[in-house]
Amino acid sequence: MNPRARDLDILIGQMQPGPLNAITDVPGVRVGHSNVRGRGSSGRDICTGVTLIEPRPGSTSQQPCFAGVHVLNGNGDATGLEWIREAGLLTSPIAFTNTHSLGVVRDALIVLDREQQPDDGRLYWNMPVVLETFDGLLNDINGFHVKPEHVAEALNGAVDGPVREGAVGGGSGMICHEFKGGIGTASRRLSAAQGGWTVGAIVQANHGIRSELRVDGYPVGRYMEQKDSPFLRAALPHPGMGSIVVCLATDAPLLPHQCTRLAQRASLGLARTGGGNEDHSGDIFIAFATGNDHVPPAAYEAKRAATCDGLRMVNNDHISELFLAATEAVEEAIINALLASDSSEGNGHSVPGLDGQTLLAALKKSGWPGSRPA
Repeated sequence: MNPRARDLDILIGQMQPGPLNAITDVPGVRVGHSNVRGRGSSGRDICTGVTLIEPRPGSTSQQPCFAGVHVLNGNGDATGLEWIREAGLLTSPIAFTNTHSLGVVRDALIVLDREQQPDDGRLYWNMPVVLETFDGLLNDINGFHVKPEHVAEALNGAVDGPVREGAVGGGSGMICHEFKGGIGTASRRLSAAQGGWTVGAIVQANHGIRSELRVDGYPVGRYMEQKDSPFLRAALPHPGMGSIVVCLATDAPLLPHQCTRLAQRASLGLARTGGGNEDHSGDIFIAFATGNDHVPPAAYEAKRAATCDGLRMVNNDHISELFLAATEAVEEAIINALLASDSSEGNGHSVPGLDGQTLLAALKKSGWPGSRPA
């Protein structure tokens, strides 16, 4: 297993992570992956998959949570976001996949939700949230190799422990800052005096220019050679093309507009690593909060539900700590995605992995003083 940032004594930010330093530090959150590998009938390599995030155990349509979204740059696509913007409700798991598999993953999630739930006479609807990034260099993206069974595998394999990172699931074929990218995760836990809540992040990193890469504020990308960049030999793409999608989770009792504000802070974590400035990058972020229970399910109730619901919310005087936690978690998740991903080849393209020693050498050249007390 490759070292993560903290294994290299790279301590990003000032807040402390949760015990797993992963989105699964938020109670109830589970993550599953399905890898799709092989060679298509056209002879092109297949390197793609699905990553799935469950906000709560069991059906999210039965136990929705409040959520918000933010689009930093819209050169990407997603399903299910309009209802979140309108009602502030997340009613499905969240899936990451490749650009051309968005539709099949969305449809499969509807089928799986209906299979999980008994026919209780209520009329259900479902608008699943699926986010994408483009893996067309390493993967036969036009072969449509992600199938409903892969979505089921990711859902059935979702766990609440450590999260696999790097070239796994939806991140299998992704490229980040001209290195191999993919899935990364991190978390931050507030002190008891700050509320004791946790904020976790998971990213699918497929963005960025190498010379712009920053780690813990240091411009390491300026001290890394460019000669092995996959974009030097690719006919059409250029550095920075791709996207990043981010999911933030917290157990704080946030209302929908506060979730939107939290999602916006993913932009700051992205910026701290040197991303977010490219036209050809779809940068789409979602945040959900599980701190309010008993949110009405996604069904037409014939007005049988209670007229009013009792809710809690974090006082805005105490929300800044959550914003900082989100920023730091996204920042570290991107670096973890890079470090977890080994070199990869596919369809005539070769993408180097960023190993820990290369990163430490670039940090020292950029003026990094070394590890500091945790």
